[in-house]
Amino acid sequence: MAKNEWILDVLSDLNAFAVANGMNALAEQLDDTRLIAAAEIASMQDEARAPAHGNKVRFKPGPGGFGKHQHA
Repeated sequence: MAKNEWILDVLSDLNAFAVANGMNALAEQLDDTRLIAAAEIASMQDEARAPAHGNKVRFKPGPGGFGKHQHA
């Protein structure tokens, strides 16, 4: 389990408690909260994998295909 995904289990447990005790409005709110938490966790994981400054490649190929700068 990833670093922050434990919160999804906690929200599921709280939701189950709310449903079991007839707290329907709370259960619906917890469903929404779990979806938001899952989306934010996924977004954080995507950001952690993305290269700095939005660059998709580290070196840009030049005309010779070896990199940005050519040496004589």
